[in-house]
Parts: sequence; structure tokens; C-alpha cells
Amino acid sequence: MNSHLRSTGRYLLILHLIAIVMLPALRATCEPSSDIQVKDTGVRPQLFFACCNGEVTAARALFADGRVIASLQKLNAGVAIGTDDFSPARAQIVQRLNGAGIPVIASLVVPGAQGYYLNSENAPQAAARFTEFQRWTAHYQLHWSAVGLDIEPDIRLFDQLLHHRLRLTPWFLVRYFEFAKMRRARDEYGDLIRRMQSQGYVVQTYQLPLIVAERKAHVTLLERLLGIVDVRGNEEVVMIYTSFNKALGSSIIWTLGPNAQRIAIGITVGGDRALNWNEFSDDLIVAAHFSSTVGVFNLEGSVQRDYLSRLETMNWNQSVSITAQALARAHRFLAVIIVVLWLGELAPYLVVVLILAFVCTTVRIRLRRRARPNITGSDESN
Repeated sequence: MNSHLRSTGRYLLILHLIAIVMLPALRATCEPSSDIQVKDTGVRPQLFFACCNGEVTAARALFADGRVIASLQKLNAGVAIGTDDFSPARAQIVQRLNGAGIPVIASLVVPGAQGYYLNSENAPQAAARFTEFQRWTAHYQLHWSAVGLDIEPDIRLFDQLLHHRLRLTPWFLVRYFEFAKMRRARDEYGDLIRRMQSQGYVVQTYQLPLIVAERKAHVTLLERLLGIVDVRGNEEVVMIYTSFNKALGSSIIWTLGPNAQRIAIGITVGGDRALNWNEFSDDLIVAAHFSSTVGVFNLEGSVQRDYLSRLETMNWNQSVSITAQALARAHRFLAVIIVVLWLGELAPYLVVVLILAFVCTTVRIRLRRRARPNITGSDESN
């Protein structure tokens, strides 16, 4: 019993030491500060609107009457078009935008059967997709200001996480230890980026905010589990969509902004989750504080909500107030994610250490118990 107590004490001491190391950092990041007023320079950032993902019919209707193109021209804004297909109809849209002098980015994706977004599972398919893209571009003489790599988990994984989480457990356990696969994906996408750059393209990489947390935690847990790839092109765009956590609002952009080269905000499409005008304009101003180029997801929602015309008359000198409470929540949110990632990265090793310690303690106790009768027997014989 005493041996068990001593061993338990050692484990508690280890956990206590971990807490001593981690909690001050957590407390520092969660410490509330005073309210801040974010005021931009008064100059509108370069805006790029993502659009045209999915069927090309809806994309053609978006630009049918010319009013959207006229608004984009007034805003000096660009468009990032999804390469869901390499059809003549999609090429005609790009040609029309080229003719209107609107910068166009090609957002490279693969077919849905291959995961749609680019990740560690489909690096060879992404390279083959770029070859098709080059042929399509040359055939229709299309002009691009950049090519973007949309790096996100396999689109089919989202549905499985919603409806079949338990079935994914063995799959995640296997993915946890796929360090070699992660490194191979980094190399493959790095080669693809260098290939694109050698063809004269500016390469953008679109990343989830989780990649920022992973870098801060110095781990690769989500890279392995979700298949996202920590690779960069000429410009990295962090997709900080406050619509998915409206309780944090623009404070999360303020928190992550210093670690982002470029920022994309959203989303403007959908029901209650979509950003209203006040939320949208606040996010724009805070994002513009860190990035001279701001992406918006997406153009369709912005047109539907009449945001383009409101952007034409928007006062970029207005300030955005972020409360100390909102800042504390955002810092706490990021700090908790970092700690969870750190513990998740070390969890198997901690489990192995605890199991080994338990086995060693059990063996020692049994050896001591076996030794006691021998000692008693020797005393009696004497």
C-alpha cells in the first residue's frame, strides 16, 4: 500500500510540474486587458471575393447583368474563382473578368471524389489537377493574378464527423502515428508550389486558423489527424471566419491577426450564421489593421445582402471597439486549444510512461511479498 501511495505521489508530482509550466502561460494569455479601439488608416484594403464554387450555372447568373462587375470595378476588388471544373463556361467567366480589368485568382481544388480541398490524402491528384489547369489556361488564354491552394480536410470527413464519429476512432488512431505521411505531404506540396512559381505564378495558401494554434504549440497533431498541410507559398491567407463563433466576434481576428500574413473573413452566405452588415464591416476593419489584402467568403452572399454597394460608401475611418471581456474570451479560447493540442500530442507517451510505471511498481510489490516468507522461514530454521 505504501509503495502504491509513493508511486501515486510521483505521478501527481509530474502532473503538478506540468501544471507549473503550462498554467502561467495560460493565465498570461487569458488575463483581461482594457478595451481597445481599432481604427484603420482610412484606406480601403485590396478586397478579394471568393466565388463560383460548385455548378457553373449559378456562377454565370452572378455576372449576367454586369452590375456585379461594375461594383467590383468601383471597389478595385478581385475575385478568387474555384476550379471545380475546366469547362468552356467557366473559362468565359474568367475571360469576362479579365476583359473588365478585374484581378482573378484561381482557387485550385480537386473533384469531390478526391476530397475537393487539398490535403495530405490527395497531393498527387493536386499535382495532376494543376497540369489540367495549365492546359485549360493556355487553351482559353486566361490570365491570373495568383493561384491559391485551398488546404482543408477532405470534404467527406465533415459529414462523417457529424454522423459517424465512432466509426472514425480507429481511423484517427492510425492517423495519429502517420508522421512519415505528414512529412511526405509537406514535401509533395512544397514541390508543387515551386513548380507553380517556376511557371510564373504567385502562389497563395489558404489555411485554417488551427494551423496558427499548432505552430504556437509546436505540435503537428491536427496535421496528422485532419490531413491539413503546413506549407506556404508566396502569401499565406488565414481564414478567420467569425460567423462560426459569433461570441468571439472580431476579437479572434485581433488575437490571430499578428500571426497572419493575409486574412480572409466570412461567411456572408447562409441563414443566421452569416455575418450581418455590422459584423461584416467590423471584421473588415480589424482584418485591414493587419493585412493590406483581405479576402471575403463569399461574393454570392455579399451580392445577395447588397454589401457591395454599401462597401462603395463605407467609411474606412470609423473605429471598432473590442471589449476587454471579448479579448479575454478570445485569448482563453486560443490558450485552451494550445494546451489541448500539446496534451494530445504527448498523450500516448504519457500513457506509456504511466503503464510502465504501474507495471514496475506492481512487479516490485510482488517481489517483496514473495521475499517475506523466505525471510520468516530462514529465521525459524536458525
